[in-house]
Amino acid sequence: MLRKALDSLYLGAAWLAALFMVGLLVMVLLSIVSRLLHFHVPGTDAYAGYLMAGAGFLALAHTLKRGEHIRVTLLLSALKGGARRGVEIWALVAAVALSALLAFYSARLAWQSRQFNDISTGNDATPLWIPQIAMAVGSLILLIAFIDELVLELRGRRVQVGSEEALRNE
Repeated sequence: MLRKALDSLYLGAAWLAALFMVGLLVMVLLSIVSRLLHFHVPGTDAYAGYLMAGAGFLALAHTLKRGEHIRVTLLLSALKGGARRGVEIWALVAAVALSALLAFYSARLAWQSRQFNDISTGNDATPLWIPQIAMAVGSLILLIAFIDELVLELRGRRVQVGSEEALRNE
């Protein structure tokens, strides 16, 4: 049941990232059309940036779980057995620590932006905590995904991405 909930969390974040990408497309098209028809919609560039950042952060966990993150496998391919597993565990512990810091400071940034009423310097004057929420949530979900990967590795249930899968990236 926990596995299904985690997979649903990663998939939900990916769908939300996809919605952000559609919103990004709408902002870019609105900007282009407004220039062609000689009217101005304030904030389209800023909102496009917020949506792009949000999409990137929200997609991180799903990308990790599908094995699509870039990995340097030169060292890992030379290692076998316990040495390889030790390096994998070390890398996952480091990733958990770094993603925990990212999640903490992303959430703190959004919280402080809300406390200080920090607004965008652009003509949209958006309260910055609103777009920063996507970064904080995406970072938190990435932390959960790395903990999930570490637990799976420690239990011997982690699925390794095969070299043929790594080569299918365009």
